[in-house]
Amino acid sequence: MIKNVHGNTVDHLGEAVVAGRYAVGASLPPEPMLCEELGVSRTVVREAVKSLIAKGLITTGPKVGTRVLSEEHWNWFDPDVIIWQSKAGLTAEFLRDLQDLRRVVEPAAMRLAAERATPEDIAGVELSYAGMKRAVEEGGDYVTHDLRFHQGLLSASRNRMLVQMSKALGALLRTSFEISTRRKDGPINSLPLHREVLDAVIAHDPDRAERAIQRLIDGARNDIEEVLASRRRLPRLNQPAPMLKMG
Repeated sequence: MIKNVHGNTVDHLGEAVVAGRYAVGASLPPEPMLCEELGVSRTVVREAVKSLIAKGLITTGPKVGTRVLSEEHWNWFDPDVIIWQSKAGLTAEFLRDLQDLRRVVEPAAMRLAAERATPEDIAGVELSYAGMKRAVEEGGDYVTHDLRFHQGLLSASRNRMLVQMSKALGALLRTSFEISTRRKDGPINSLPLHREVLDAVIAHDPDRAERAIQRLIDGARNDIEEVLASRRRLPRLNQPAPMLKMG
């Protein structure tokens, strides 16, 4: 997706903050300097600053100017923040936080999905599973179908807050899925685990669904720990998802 001048300005400043090019507590350069550096108007700079304030990256006030906030203030459910972090470099701490979040949210969501999923919900998740299976067998985009699979099941919980969280979790989950996909045989080994989750939801068996998603999350955690131990390069989420080669 091609971004406009505002989007590009937000990206430039957001990436700079997340990468630490502006120290915590430091002020952003004054408006005239940013306008000259970025080749944009004061209006664009001001709107970009408002966007970064909304994302928790900076704060502004009388007499203190515009100052950079520490990462505990950042909105980690904002996809832009996740993408900027991936460009700056994903950390082991970030990835382990993600796994903790999944262990808290997804098992409870799968219990609800097993109780509440409609035939339409299940049909949508079946399509995503079929896309994952096709990517394993014939090559293609496994990660996008994997993401749709999990978001479809979160939506099947019929809980408005979890549905909203499924949108915010998108970039976070993609991080995990890309790392798992880079592991040899990761997708083909995880496919039956995904099938077990879906079958438990179809059977309206909350206990089985919870156990199945827990096994899937534990497998992803092991994949991530293996990749971290290998010191291989971690994915950058501003790039398209990698394609599986034909099996």
